[in-house]
Amino acid sequence: MPEEPAENISGGDAGGGTAAEFVPAEADTRAEAVVDELGQMYWQKAYGGQDAFECLVRTILSQNTSDVASQPAHDSLMDRYAGGDGDSADGDSADGDLAAALADAEQSELAETIASAGLYNQKSEMIIGAAERICESFGGADGFDEFVKDEDPDTVRKRLLDIHGVGPKTADCVLLFSGGRGGVFPVDTHVHRIGRRMGLASADADHEDVREHLEADVPAEKCGFGHTAMIQFGREYCKARKPACLDGPEACPLYDLCDRVGVDEVEETVVDPAEAD
Repeated sequence: MPEEPAENISGGDAGGGTAAEFVPAEADTRAEAVVDELGQMYWQKAYGGQDAFECLVRTILSQNTSDVASQPAHDSLMDRYAGGDGDSADGDSADGDLAAALADAEQSELAETIASAGLYNQKSEMIIGAAERICESFGGADGFDEFVKDEDPDTVRKRLLDIHGVGPKTADCVLLFSGGRGGVFPVDTHVHRIGRRMGLASADADHEDVREHLEADVPAEKCGFGHTAMIQFGREYCKARKPACLDGPEACPLYDLCDRVGVDEVEETVVDPAEAD
């Protein structure tokens, strides 16, 4: 099985965004203190500006897989269906509109194209369905992009969640990376685990509960890089089965800010926070 890349795509150089300056001050909450520390370790970026439909496709491809698997699938899809001259790679004109090209795509061909992302039959069906909905509702990718960037965030989120295959994390990633919306803290597997393990949310909190806690406790301008940096922290330090704290307090840079729910440093055992005594 391939290893994770050194940087998650959202936060690394491939994720876009511009440097965001902030002066770490006395944090109002422990969650903000955690994000301040993560910002020093990883990225401080203001996100936004990615094409909304491509961002949606990329996020669907990333579901239940890693960047190292989803990035080649995204690149293959763009090579085949985006077309630099307004035509798909198969020669079918889509007027340069990726949504239109994918709405007309043959599912078996799309599935073959994105095979490296896993669950390719399911994901190809989701992508084609999303493309059809976006063409029907917004006239194509440009109209959808305008909607995501200009409309009220709650309205955008509700419309996104109404698309088959789009869950809260996918909707929030589109709001963050395309819409550039402050106060959006997408919760993936890493963020869900870390938020509960550190005690930033209750041990039995679901993804939406963790999101609500983080968005309430972290200033809006810090949520974006808090999301990407927490993912990276989960890959390097706060791993599911062997968090760095098992090697001693000095092994984890956030040790003093963490409750270590579900981690027994004496017995060197780790359980999901929801299963902790």
